[in-house]
Order: sequence, then C-alpha cells, then structure tokens
Amino acid sequence: MQELPTVQAPPVSGLSTEEIAELSAEVRALAAERDAVILAHNYQLPELQDLADYVGDSLGLSRAAAASEASVIAFCGVHFMAETASILSPHKTVLIPDLEAGCSLADSIDADQLRTWKAEHPGALVVMYVNTSAEVKAETDYCCTSSNAVGVVEHIWAEHGAEQEILFGPDMWLGAFVERETGIHDDPERRARFHIWDGECHVHAGIRPDDINRTRAEHPEAEFLIHPECGCVTQVQPSLTNTETRKGNRGRRRGSASRILSNS
Repeated sequence: MQELPTVQAPPVSGLSTEEIAELSAEVRALAAERDAVILAHNYQLPELQDLADYVGDSLGLSRAAAASEASVIAFCGVHFMAETASILSPHKTVLIPDLEAGCSLADSIDADQLRTWKAEHPGALVVMYVNTSAEVKAETDYCCTSSNAVGVVEHIWAEHGAEQEILFGPDMWLGAFVERETGIHDDPERRARFHIWDGECHVHAGIRPDDINRTRAEHPEAEFLIHPECGCVTQVQPSLTNTETRKGNRGRRRGSASRILSNS
C-alpha cells in the first residue's frame, strides 16, 4: 500500500516486513478457522487494511459484513462501528480487538442526554449521525451518514412540511454543513427550528487553518477535498466541500495527479 504524507504521521510498528507478513498469515489462517470476515476501517494502519477482507467506512463495512456468509465479524474499528455491525447482523458474533476503542464524537451524546433534549422539544424529529452508540440510535427517528445527511433532512421536510422541527446531532460541523446545503442558514425562522447538538470529533476539529494552508502551498496543483465533520475554521476555506462517498466518487472519476484530503 502506498504511503501518503499526512499532517500527523502514523505510529511506527517496529516490526520487520517479514514479521508483518508472518503475523498477517497467522491472522488470516485464524479467521478462516473461525469462519470470520475481517473488516478494517479506512483509518486503520496499512498493515491491517492489507490483511482485511473489506476496507471502507463504518456503514459500508457493516453492510459488507451483513452480506457475507461468515458467521463471525472481526471489526477493526471503534466501539460504535462494531455495534452498528451487530445491529445489521443480529445473528452473527461481532468481535472488536479493543473494547476501549472509543470515538469522541459518539461519546459526545448518550441516550439520557438525547431523551432530555427530546423532552425539551416535543414533536421534533431526531436525526442522528451513524457515529453514535446503539442506545442513541434506539432513541432516533432517522439515522444518517455524512453522504446522505442533507437528503435525509430534505426528505423530512418534504414528508412533514417545512415547519417540522428537527433535532440534529451529534456533530455540530455536519449540522452546519446541512444548514448551508439546504439553504436554511440564511433563513432565521426555519433555522430556529433546526437544532444542532454541540458535539464534535476532536481529530477533525483539530485540523487547523495553518495545516491546510501549508499543505496547499506545498501542493498548489492539488485538488482540495474536505469532510464536513471538519470544523468551521477549515470549512470556510476550501474550493470544494464534499462528503465521504461523494469525495471518493469524485476521486475515482477525475484524473488529477494529486489531491489534498482534509479528514481524520
């Protein structure tokens, strides 16, 4: 797998190429013995991605696991991802290598907080990002991804009317992106009925203007793509704002020699 320059360099494994190959073969043999499919999130180390059966985003991986005939799912990701896989594959055993592997965004809201928020806005419909716990999803009317969040909100207004109140969370930056894309950012009356939870991913929020400006200066010919989870300090700058799936599709369609991806 080709190594790409990043703002934050990945940790060094300390293993030789031969040791990595030996461990990878051992993992693959054990997976075959246990009838397991191995999923590796896009954010995992290259060594894990290379040995996985499927690599992708959290929801795409859960769907791939559900379609697999394997009876066991080994999910190399964080806790909410394994929970999502279990929701889509209730009769399969889901394993996660590290039970403490958490997500700061998913941890920014729990079920009790959501129930309290709902009680403060009776009649509101709840739209929660897939990056949430199973308990939060159980209290949610609509579960969205970064690629369909705008479409889900527009569907709600089409079905229930433009007056429908919405609770959107937990990512404030994705919520701000939805506001801009749907046009309610400049409509105070409608915007007042679109409530956004004050949560964020600390990694995405940590991408600073200096990081972006420096990288763009070093690669002036590169196309710049940014994930809507990134904070407003980066969202105001790009020539292109896109979501994970559309970003990937654009990257596959275009023949640009280099791209700058603002993501975690």
